[in-house]
Amino acid sequence: MTHKQNILITGANGQLGHCLRDLAEAYQDRFCFYFTDVEELDITDEAAIVQFVSGHAIDAIVNAAAYTAVDKAEDEVETAFRINRDAVALLAAAAKRHNCHLVHISTDYVFSGEACHPYPVDAPVEPKSVYGRTKAESEKAIRESGCGATIIRTSWLYSEYGHNFVKTMLKLGDEREEVTVVCDQVGGPTYAGDLAAAIMKVLETGIGKKGVTIYHYANEGTASWFDFAKAIMEMGGKQCRVKAIFTSEYPAKATRPAYSVFDLSLIKKELRLSIPYWRESLKLTINKLQGN
Repeated sequence: MTHKQNILITGANGQLGHCLRDLAEAYQDRFCFYFTDVEELDITDEAAIVQFVSGHAIDAIVNAAAYTAVDKAEDEVETAFRINRDAVALLAAAAKRHNCHLVHISTDYVFSGEACHPYPVDAPVEPKSVYGRTKAESEKAIRESGCGATIIRTSWLYSEYGHNFVKTMLKLGDEREEVTVVCDQVGGPTYAGDLAAAIMKVLETGIGKKGVTIYHYANEGTASWFDFAKAIMEMGGKQCRVKAIFTSEYPAKATRPAYSVFDLSLIKKELRLSIPYWRESLKLTINKLQGN
């Protein structure tokens, strides 16, 4: 009988954490999962991390915990850096010390959003917001730690869990006759369940690998937030009109990337992944939310 590998999941009560929980049973012959959120493990507490990792003989850490309030981060700078950079540095140090693999989730916000063709994994990092800076710094902390790690940058995450754009639009679709959504920010909507499946592939192949690998993961295809909202209303059977506006008409504290389309070729090639088209995954999620 092969030895099961022990996997620590942080941020287990978030969207991605819930989707990883959903997949856990299918991998129970191979992995033993420890699902934790801040109540079970405070990732800003170095001693607690070391105790957990050594006490449970952890083989890999999946860091799905993050401070993701993009606008709030502009005011809560210290808190955002403590969770998104400093805690990640502690996880990376523990991973290095105990020889376990760190899988860390990063974001399209590490880029300027000023490109006009899909971002490859080695594109220059140039964040334009506090949130983006905290995530770029988390990647740097991992590289400097010397641990074996996989960084997965993702974008526009949604699911049937937690708070997200899809659930907000469906709710507004019931309450309003019209919503306004920006049409000049383009990216890749990503279903957290599909990302969770990709993370399981990383765990199957990545444990024991040295160095840092960076992947980009989003669903296939591109959309503006306006396109995304239109699709949500149509698939959700909502009569609510979606009106296109420009970013300049929608005041937000943090700068959003205008263009955050990823080049997905590396993760598809190395993990032999078939990535679903964003509209297909969106339809499945809306069906789940509506009990179809």
